[in-house]
Amino acid sequence: MKVTETGRILVLTQETQSDSPLLDELSERFEVVRTDSFAAGLRRLREEEFSGLFLLGEKASAATLAQAGGVLEQVDDGFALLDQDLQVFWCNAALRRLSGSDGPTVGRNFYELFGTPEILGPDFCPFHTALGSGETAKRTLRVGEKSYFEVQVTPLFENGEEIPEFLIVVVRDISTEVLQQQKLNAIYQAGLELGDLSAQELMDMSVDERIELLKSKIIHFTKGLLQFDTVEIRLLDKSTGRLDPLLVVGMDDNAATRELYAKPQGNGVTGFVAATGKSYLCEDTQSDPLYLPGAPGARSSLTVPLVLHDEILGTFNVESPEPGAFTENDLQFLELFSREVAMALNTLELLAVEKMTTVSKNTELILREVAKPVDEILNDAAWILERYIGHEPAVCERLQRVLEHTREIKQLIQHVGETMAPVTERHPGWLPRPHRPKFRGKRILVVDSDDAVRSAAHELLARFGCLVETARNAEEACRMVRRFSYDVVIADIRLPDMDGYECFCRLREIKPDLPVILMTGFGYDPTHSIVKARQAGLKSVLYKPFRVDQLLTELEKNF
Repeated sequence: MKVTETGRILVLTQETQSDSPLLDELSERFEVVRTDSFAAGLRRLREEEFSGLFLLGEKASAATLAQAGGVLEQVDDGFALLDQDLQVFWCNAALRRLSGSDGPTVGRNFYELFGTPEILGPDFCPFHTALGSGETAKRTLRVGEKSYFEVQVTPLFENGEEIPEFLIVVVRDISTEVLQQQKLNAIYQAGLELGDLSAQELMDMSVDERIELLKSKIIHFTKGLLQFDTVEIRLLDKSTGRLDPLLVVGMDDNAATRELYAKPQGNGVTGFVAATGKSYLCEDTQSDPLYLPGAPGARSSLTVPLVLHDEILGTFNVESPEPGAFTENDLQFLELFSREVAMALNTLELLAVEKMTTVSKNTELILREVAKPVDEILNDAAWILERYIGHEPAVCERLQRVLEHTREIKQLIQHVGETMAPVTERHPGWLPRPHRPKFRGKRILVVDSDDAVRSAAHELLARFGCLVETARNAEEACRMVRRFSYDVVIADIRLPDMDGYECFCRLREIKPDLPVILMTGFGYDPTHSIVKARQAGLKSVLYKPFRVDQLLTELEKNF
């Protein structure tokens, strides 16, 4: 406190400091009024006019907190001096404002001023703790639902007494910090709930049902926790750069169906955020050049990216009919919540992939196990049919039905696998590898005496949607071609009953337009089957060991 040259000052001192040279110097320049009682000094401050207060002695710093008038009337924190009964002996204007008290405060109980607040935590009342221990105590008080105050209580001892005569109380409004922390905790809990799916839910719900559940949770937390009524979430299609709507609440129909791309220009705020990965706070939609009309009557918007491991998954947009409705705190909270949303979306993605992979593996396992017996049934039935032609028409008819139903077995297994797998726009099918459209539904006959080669053909080509059947020798292959229709035949040049050229010619005699691919190991061809077959019209040759892409390329040439 500034002291003028001609004013009166009140000096609060201890008896041991009464002969201090500093007091003599002050007396030469000011009118000095001395007191060695803190309470008496406060009473004189209220009743008389002083230009300043001078505190001298070991208690000076503590006594300063109870200074009446001056500096303490200018601060935002509340200060009060309480007696042992917690009655207010003195307080500054800030404490009256924080407590919301309109009437007189002196003589009233501290708790009464704040409307009987709740003491948070397991600790005792800070006033009783300070009185009992003689040490400073700090606690948090809650008043109503959204007001929180930090109360620090320091005991003030007079004249060496063992029991403090007064309590110095400092009150600070911490509502903003507490509410922000509560919101952060709530966002964290919301993130746990967004990704929380029980084992039973995973079993009973489809991917689309899980997505709908996630969308309902996002809406719940966005409205209840963040208090945003208008929501738009778009997911980025990495192959096209398009931002596809996932969740739209409160947006204009045209805005909800508008095509947007992750580009900084011409695609509104959403496209800019998706392209740059930076959040965007639009204070006024009427003057912002990036903004495209979204919610009816919107005057401000807030858009953040959905980011996971530095990868942009999409955007999260909220809008308000009020200009400048969103603050930096809103931006921080929405960014935090969007991270939880991104993690939940990624969890759904992983679950879909996991289910798709599991179904795929199970389907492949079943197909691999049934492939050999199905092929043997086909080969044996075809052999029987050729010998009963013209003899037993009824038997032949029944055998033909057996063949047709047997061939359908693998198709049915693939179909069931596809219906069990999660099929959505983001997961178009059950196949674990990008299948080639030309392969889907193609029938391929593989002729080789090696069981491992035939088994590998089933496993590999079935992944791409082909219907594979096999034969162990040329004679079986010819019977199969006579009975069934194939899009291409792959045959080894070293078969037990014929060489590659002879097999090629026999197959072409049965069906002249049937594409045939011959296989040979390391170019080994002692009978010159490849050369002779080329002269007879052969177009495709595979040299073992060949890569998968080489096989697929040769097959595509013949479809």
